Parts: sequence; structure tokens; C-alpha cells
Amino acid sequence: MSNEVTFLAIAVGNTRTTVASITCGEITAQKKIPSNDTAIIVETALAFWSDLNTEIGQIVMASSNEEDSKSIAVALADQTSRDIWQIGVDLPAPIGQHLDPETITGIDRLLNAAAAWDSHQQACVVVDAGTCVTVDFIDGEGTFHGGGIAPGAQTQLDAMHNSTSALPDVTFEAPLKEAYGKNTAQAMLQGVFHGIRGMVRQLSEQYAIRYGAYPMVIATGGDAMILFDDDDLIERIVPDLQLQGMIAAVKHMVSPEESNAATSDE
Repeated sequence: MSNEVTFLAIAVGNTRTTVASITCGEITAQKKIPSNDTAIIVETALAFWSDLNTEIGQIVMASSNEEDSKSIAVALADQTSRDIWQIGVDLPAPIGQHLDPETITGIDRLLNAAAAWDSHQQACVVVDAGTCVTVDFIDGEGTFHGGGIAPGAQTQLDAMHNSTSALPDVTFEAPLKEAYGKNTAQAMLQGVFHGIRGMVRQLSEQYAIRYGAYPMVIATGGDAMILFDDDDLIERIVPDLQLQGMIAAVKHMVSPEESNAATSDE
């Protein structure tokens, strides 16, 4: 990887935003902040920026939350006098795609796929467990084929509470290791926890049958450790997978000849 790959990375999600310093292609510092706390995000980004070698550095943003990312980008551009590179606009996610025409895929999913392919160069399933749970397939040539999207664990719990008169407000955590939920909160946790794990297993098996071989399964996202730490289906849990995808995107732009990323499937 080129030693020129030094930048400030900002990954804006629906719930959390990650600010990270990338120095010579390595994550040297990072902090996660609620995405609606834009003032703290900007303050943190400026602090990280001051520690980077800004002569060769750049500010790169990847966003699946357009509203919050706009205000962050404007503030940072104003205070650093730098253009903010947006992945998906100013530089692409370095992963081939085989999707229906006109499909717009979240940049977080593409960056996760790019990172998985860049690291392993083999067919894989990427599970991102956050506000939503996505289960995506990348083939053995580095092409993203899409996958499945479902409500995340806390989103499901909130929906049950908000849509009924009797179900309590429950914060997601691993349920007790019992066969049955013996109270309402535990029953909700059991349903959500095992429902997500079952969905991931079913979709992974479906992809494997369609592909003709069983792919590596990688998990990421804020709930990945809770959901999959003891799940034998998951071969790797990579909390910073999207950041790794941002590194791959910048590396590909700076030194295209160093990247093995697939081009888009026409």
C-alpha cells in the first residue's frame, strides 16, 4: 500500500459516526460518536486532523446518512479550507457490481464488500449488524451481487414497543442462555437475537447454493460481537470493516496499479 495513503476518515451512519485517522494506510486513532451530535463529530475530526500530516492528508467521508453528513462536511470544509472527498461521488468504492439497472446501493455496503475482497480475495458473505442488518454476497472475482436487508436488533425492539400497548421498551443485549424467555423482555430479546442469527444462516446457505461453494462469512457493525461472538458460522468479526473499505478506495485512487479490485460488471 502506498505510503501516501494518509487521510482523515469520517464514516457517517444512521446511528453512529466513526472518525478515524489513517496514517500510511493504517488506522491510528478512531472514535465513535452518535450521528446526531454533529458538533462533537466536527470537534473530534478537527482534533484528529491537527495530528495528521496535513501536507499529504485529505478528508474523506462515506455516508449513509445524508442529512447529518451535509452539516459535518460544510463545517469541516469551512474550518480546514479543504474539499471533502465523498466516496461514491468524488471517488468510487473499488468493488465490481452486478445489480439491477439503476439500483442505488448504500456506500457502507459497498465499502464493506470492497474491504472484504481487498483482504481475502475470495468469495464471501458480509454481515453488517447495526440499525439495519445487511447480508451481502461478493463472488470469487470480486463482484458485489447484493443480498438481504432487515431491521437491526434495536430497530426491531423499538418497533415492537412503539407498535403495541403492552410490550416494554427494551435495550438490546444478548438474551440469557436459556431455551425460553421467561419474561416479556427476555422473550423479545430471544426472538430478535435468534431471529437475526437464523436469517444470516439461511441467507448464507442460499448464497452458497446459488454460487456452488460455501463462502467465508465476515461480520461487522455495532451489534456484531453481541450477535455472533459464539456463532460458528461467522469466521471473522471485523469491527472497522467500513474504514478498511475507505482505505481501499483511497489506495485505489492514489495508486490504481496497486489495486486488484474488480471493475464494474457491465
